[in-house]
Amino acid sequence: MDASRFQPGALDGVRVVDLSRILAGPSCTQLLADLGADVVKVEKPGEGDDTRKWGPPYHVGHDGTDIAESAYYCAANRNKRSVEIDLASTSGQLLVRELLGDADVVVENYKVGALSRYGLGYDHLSKEFPRLVYCSITGFGQTGPYADRPGYDFVAQAMGGLMSITGQPEGEPTKVGVGIVDLMCGMYATVGILAALRHRDRTGEGQHIDCSLLDSCVAMLANEGTNFLTSGKVPQRRGNDHPNIVPYRVFQTADGFMIVAVGNDQQFQKWCVVAGAHDLASHPDYQRNADRVRNREVLNSRVAHYMRSKHSAAWLEELGAAGVPCSPIHDIQDAFHDPHVRSRGMLVEIDSKRTKSGAISVIGNPLKMSRTPPTYRMEPPSLGEHTGEVFREWLDKREHTA
Repeated sequence: MDASRFQPGALDGVRVVDLSRILAGPSCTQLLADLGADVVKVEKPGEGDDTRKWGPPYHVGHDGTDIAESAYYCAANRNKRSVEIDLASTSGQLLVRELLGDADVVVENYKVGALSRYGLGYDHLSKEFPRLVYCSITGFGQTGPYADRPGYDFVAQAMGGLMSITGQPEGEPTKVGVGIVDLMCGMYATVGILAALRHRDRTGEGQHIDCSLLDSCVAMLANEGTNFLTSGKVPQRRGNDHPNIVPYRVFQTADGFMIVAVGNDQQFQKWCVVAGAHDLASHPDYQRNADRVRNREVLNSRVAHYMRSKHSAAWLEELGAAGVPCSPIHDIQDAFHDPHVRSRGMLVEIDSKRTKSGAISVIGNPLKMSRTPPTYRMEPPSLGEHTGEVFREWLDKREHTA
């Protein structure tokens, strides 16, 4: 793909050495790449990122067989260039240090202390490259009693309390359907990197960013976390109910299910008008949200009775016209086919040299920027695809030597 046809992004000129794999780190570096950074993904020769093999599904190549890159890998590695370097070798370690000599950021998600064995830890590099922003992503952080443990999204969701509030009250604790902690940790890491670059540009000082899955999960507890800190009561699983707002849940209609998300007293009154629920509109137990929360079981039962009286399409039309937040419940195919989602550019086709169709479908970046929007310049790279190219550009070397 001809990257020159794209307008320079907000991070044009920022060089990132990506030593991460799986999802948290790659999602961070993909976001930086979408915004114009030159991201070089350093991978183990012959193996590469673990997620290359996390399939099926895989994309189909020109000969009709699966190519090496899984759909999972493609979710977090567009707009990057891949080089193969063996970090366990002395020559490989030297090459990474040479790359860092021309880099602004390094992102890594090795176990605590692992890169120090190769002379690539922050303590080693900060002296040689004082302007370098060094971001470490781990399961439990660089300090604390769990620092040496390996970490995965599932583990963080469990230990961080998220699973305890996800799922039906009578069911087992449930994880979120995607690696939400990985993604949020990657997002926090991105924000930290941008803030550190701002500081570096003002002062000339780089710094170390310590970002962990468990910390990110605890931070994600948001209102449920502060509900506990305020009341001392441990939040429980409520299924699709909201702990602080009623009615705010899934309701069955005459032909299916939908959500109603009443966020304030005025919206509740509007719902009552559409539903013809005059008995609920005037009832003293339901006038204020605090009253509705205290009486949630009885109120939800009565709202459910009304909701079963009409088809979903009728409710969606009438409640939408009245300004009451509501929605159908889409599966993923429905979500990508939704006309609004498509109009917002959330389904993107990237030109591909390797796939039979000549394109790879990816999920769009949600950032909409008037001057420097995210761009989709390159398909996720094959293993080591850009080794020679990067070495020529960054190091003025003609051959891969590690």
